[in-house]
Amino acid sequence: MKDTTRPFSSPMLDGPDRAPSRAMLYAVGFNKEDFSKPQIGIASTWSQVTPCNIHIDKLAIESSKGADAAGGKGVIFNTITISDGISMGTEGMKYSLVSREVIADCIETAVQGQWMDGVVVVGGCDKNMPGGMIGIARMNVPGIYVYGGTIKPGSHKGRDLNIVSVFEAVGEFTMGRMSQEDFKAIEQKAIPGSGSCGGMYSANTMSSAFEAMGMALPYSSTLANEDQVAIDNAAEAARVLVDAVRNNRRPRDIITRKSLENAVSVIMAIGGSTNAVLHFLAIAHAAEVSWTIDDFEKVRQRVPVLCDLKPSGQFLTVDLHRAGGVPQVMKILLNAGLLHGDCMTISGKTIAEVLKDVPDQPPAGQQVIRPIANAMYDQGHLAILKGNLSPEGSVAKITGLKNPAMTGPARVFDSEDDAMAAIMDRKITHGDIVVIRYEGPKGGPGMREMLAPTSALVGQGLGETVGLITDGRFSGGTWGMVVGHVAPEAFVGGLIGLIKEGDSVTIDAHKLLLQLNVPEAEIAERRKTWVQPKPRYNRGVLAKFGRLASTASRGAVTDAFDE
Repeated sequence: MKDTTRPFSSPMLDGPDRAPSRAMLYAVGFNKEDFSKPQIGIASTWSQVTPCNIHIDKLAIESSKGADAAGGKGVIFNTITISDGISMGTEGMKYSLVSREVIADCIETAVQGQWMDGVVVVGGCDKNMPGGMIGIARMNVPGIYVYGGTIKPGSHKGRDLNIVSVFEAVGEFTMGRMSQEDFKAIEQKAIPGSGSCGGMYSANTMSSAFEAMGMALPYSSTLANEDQVAIDNAAEAARVLVDAVRNNRRPRDIITRKSLENAVSVIMAIGGSTNAVLHFLAIAHAAEVSWTIDDFEKVRQRVPVLCDLKPSGQFLTVDLHRAGGVPQVMKILLNAGLLHGDCMTISGKTIAEVLKDVPDQPPAGQQVIRPIANAMYDQGHLAILKGNLSPEGSVAKITGLKNPAMTGPARVFDSEDDAMAAIMDRKITHGDIVVIRYEGPKGGPGMREMLAPTSALVGQGLGETVGLITDGRFSGGTWGMVVGHVAPEAFVGGLIGLIKEGDSVTIDAHKLLLQLNVPEAEIAERRKTWVQPKPRYNRGVLAKFGRLASTASRGAVTDAFDE
């Protein structure tokens, strides 16, 4: 008979016929009593690949101890990570989005293959976050996310530093606006220890959204990883998960359309990464929740930006934590009627119950979180632009711009590498609109992030006056007149693939417009002569991703077989 407190593991471990299974587990340290406990998988993304994950093993061990203390049996297994910050601007970056899918597949394979009763995902770097949540949502086995924590800032000459400081320093150094001494100092001091990149970039955006969605513990998404509270959170999360297993609280009870609205509302309020659009489309797909790219725009129009956070603002994620963290932001939104308070969380409490004791206003004297009456921007910052260049939608990050609208001549490049070479050779000037294509999910493949070229443009003083559009992605550290996720992408015949050097292109966030200003008759003639290029890869993981990935407007997922 199936044990209802161990719905998945009991068929694998109970009864005389399962003696071989138990024999194998005695060899890894199980004792007789462990077989009657809920089996709690601890998915660890520990690796020496990146500072985001170098400490994850400690947190995974604490989660396993927490599961054991709560009457479960913690079982640690590993999955991969790669570092966006290290691979950025290289061929290696093509594997970044691919790693999201690999992580989700790894977690699903381990948890389902071993029939675990619940899973704690412990992650740090950008794709750990959505990859882990996609896996949790896909399986619908009780799950919780433990964030490895953000990095503390580096410092040089009294200025806080983070990874984007280094990318922007490249542009400044190239222009002769920074000394060799300062350039090397920034390189050496920007990353002082372990943890995820310190601004409201992709990792911190996703961790904040998971907390808002109810799939992580309160205050956990903005912790500095080197603080004891991060270790305590890892243990507590596992204890909460064991309770969720016993009470059959499943991810799809928590990941609903209303909780997705909550997550996206917080993303808008904190000024989060453009990558959140792509990843939440994928999470919604995994959870089988109806959610489209147009839903982001609906949320954007009603939710203001409340937080003054990098890359377009002043402060880092550790500053947000000191100011009250995500719960403080959520309480302001809840009081304004911009959050669904009745959504359930992994703890069994509703959002309103979780926020009950959070002050209505942040601490006096802080400047990170603003009241709604004094918001940074009256509407959200992630705008969905459409037009003939992107009928399926594209994503623009419009915070920090004096005028998010421009028309200019196209400077066309068929890869990020070619565009970066032109930028470093100072061939891009004020008023240009840089077009980087064949970098989409299928064409790249892998949809590289364009932090290197966008940061170089900012460092050269062109962040406000040069536009950039791409069927690739942007880092959470990117800001400026940039539009990504252009769909359909060039590789499948999207209009971005038909732009010619010097064509007039319009980016207008006011009108939500991305337009190629070329007569329809001319476009039709160009379409007749366009030939799809051969795939860049015919073997291995990039080839598989290129053939399986959906359009960016559907999250670039690899299992959309019924759509």
